[in-house]
Amino acid sequence: MNPQLMSVSGALPEHRYDQDQITDTFVREILRSGSEHEGMIRRLHRNAGVRTRHLALPLESYGGLADFGESNDAFIEAGVELGARAVVDALKAVGLTPSDVDLIIGATVTGLAVPSLDARVAGVIGLRSDVVRLPLVGLGCVAGAAGIARLTDHLVGHPDEIAVLMSVELCSLTIQRGDLTMPNFVASGLFGDGAAAVVAAGARRAEALHQALVDTEAEHQARPRVLAARSTLYPDTERAMGWDIGPTGLRIVLDASVPDLVRTHLGGDVHQFLDDHGLSQDDIGFYVAHPGGPKVLEAVQEALGVPRDAVQLTWDSLADIGNLSSASVLHVLADTLRLRPPEPGSYGLLLAMGPGFCSELVLLQMPERAA
Repeated sequence: MNPQLMSVSGALPEHRYDQDQITDTFVREILRSGSEHEGMIRRLHRNAGVRTRHLALPLESYGGLADFGESNDAFIEAGVELGARAVVDALKAVGLTPSDVDLIIGATVTGLAVPSLDARVAGVIGLRSDVVRLPLVGLGCVAGAAGIARLTDHLVGHPDEIAVLMSVELCSLTIQRGDLTMPNFVASGLFGDGAAAVVAAGARRAEALHQALVDTEAEHQARPRVLAARSTLYPDTERAMGWDIGPTGLRIVLDASVPDLVRTHLGGDVHQFLDDHGLSQDDIGFYVAHPGGPKVLEAVQEALGVPRDAVQLTWDSLADIGNLSSASVLHVLADTLRLRPPEPGSYGLLLAMGPGFCSELVLLQMPERAA
């Protein structure tokens, strides 16, 4: 009776730039920084593991954003468009329409919107008036994994329903002009913009969908079941990651201790989680990890005791689109199911860490036979 992830779809803004272009503009127009900081900024950007990124606005527009109000207005406009596109594409992939959705969870941490983005998207794409909405705000990078966990919590008790997770993160609109601090320098070289959506079905609805997809192009796509999830909140780590909110908007908090927190906690958490379900890491056939950044990814590999190839698609995603906060792990999941479809019956572990400081682990399993 486990819920099943029926489709995953990413959406990216049309404005795509090489890392060097972004660096030049950041130094010249955003920071207006002199030579004292330029060398360090360029070095940080080169070492971020990012080649290209998509941005919500044309690159030349960022220097003209006057204040947090203008940045947030841009967040709402672009966020609704990207979120709507991701949700509609994910539904179409399994022959569904917005009117089929019973629950939508909207995850974001890079802007403020009341009504929330999910409510605005509902009006744009035509969700039912009785759709259940659950805005998920403040979890940051971990929200993609946590959103899947909460989505499936609902579907365990509603096996005939369809639920959607929509993640929208426009990190570029949070970069602080004139902020000459290391966290702002790092964030400006690491984070990109994008959205993603996951369509999940309760067990009985999933079986009916499979029957409807027989003899269609989508019949044999990889669709994992969600077996279990675990949330862990680490004490005395509130200042490791997050936002300080002030007159200029969302100012990033990003402590250098994050990789060490991953090394300290993640391996033991994974071991205990799997052991509680009668498994070990030898049983895990694939990993779907959030691309926190090069140092964080290396810490993940070390904590799990796995080679780089085990999380290579995460490294590739970081290089191609940067860190998209909560949307990133969903893009990596989409890439995994499309580019490296796991073997039938194999177990997978989806994981992310974020503000709190906290982690979310999601245990996946591929159906024994191709769906």
